[in-house]
Amino acid sequence: MSELRIVRMSRYPIKGLSAEPMDSMKLSVGEGVPGDRLNGFARYNSGFDPQNPEPLPKDRFVVLLNEAGLAGLRTRFHPASQELEVTTDEGIHRFLMNTPQGQMDAAQFLSDTLSLRDPALPQFVSSAPHRFTDVSVVSPKMMNAISVLNLASVEALGGMLNTEVHPARFRANIEIEGLPAFSELDAVGSSLVFGDVHLRILSRTKRCAATEVNPETAERDLKIPYLLRKHLGHMDMGIYAEVSVGGTLELGQSGRFNRKMSDADGDE
Repeated sequence: MSELRIVRMSRYPIKGLSAEPMDSMKLSVGEGVPGDRLNGFARYNSGFDPQNPEPLPKDRFVVLLNEAGLAGLRTRFHPASQELEVTTDEGIHRFLMNTPQGQMDAAQFLSDTLSLRDPALPQFVSSAPHRFTDVSVVSPKMMNAISVLNLASVEALGGMLNTEVHPARFRANIEIEGLPAFSELDAVGSSLVFGDVHLRILSRTKRCAATEVNPETAERDLKIPYLLRKHLGHMDMGIYAEVSVGGTLELGQSGRFNRKMSDADGDE
C-alpha cells in the first residue's frame, strides 16, 4: 500500500483546447469528469452526427495530433454562458458558442490561426452525454474513463532523456505522486482510493504524436512515443481508470493504492 497525493486536476471542456484547472471534482460511478471533453471542433467531412453521436478517431477533430499550434492558444470555456475565450499574443478573442455566428467566427479563427487546409471550416459539435475522449472508440465504459498520470513516471522518463518532460504533454485529468515510477502500468484491476472515491485502473494509456508538442513553446521537440518505445519497450504513459465508488476529490488530497489481489477484490 502506498500513500498518494493529488497534485493537479483538470478537465478539457473542448477537445484539443486548453485544460481547465479544478480544485475539486465530484465523481459518479461509471461517469467521467464533469464537463470533460463534451465539445469539439469536428473537421470537414468528419462523419460526426450530433443527432446520432458515434465515437470517431481523434484525427477527425482539430487536435494536437495534427495541429501543434493549438498549444500556443490559451482558451477558457464558460459552460453557463457558452462563451469561449481564446488568448493569443494579439489579445483576447471571445465567441458565443450557443449562436451560429459565434460558432462560425470561432471556427474561422481556428482555421486562420492554425492554417488549416481543409476545404471547409471545422464545425463546433456537442452531444452530451457523449464525450470526445480518445478512447471513446473502444467502448462506452472507456468513453467515460478518467486519465491519471503518475508524476514519478514522467520524471523518470525525463531522467532517461536528460531533459525536462512537462506533465502537461499528457493532458491528464488527475496527476498524482506517491507511486514508484511506472508501477501503475502493471496495476490493471487495482484501485486508487482518495477518501470515498475509488478509481479502478482499466488500462494503460498508449501515447500518440500529440505528446511530441511542447506545451510551452507549441513546437514538436520530443518524439515521445518513439522515445518511450526505445527506452521502455512500449509507448505507454499514464493509465485510464473508472469510478467504481463515487464521491468528491480535492486538490492536495491524500490517498492510497490498493493492489488487486484476486478477482474477488473488495473494489469489484
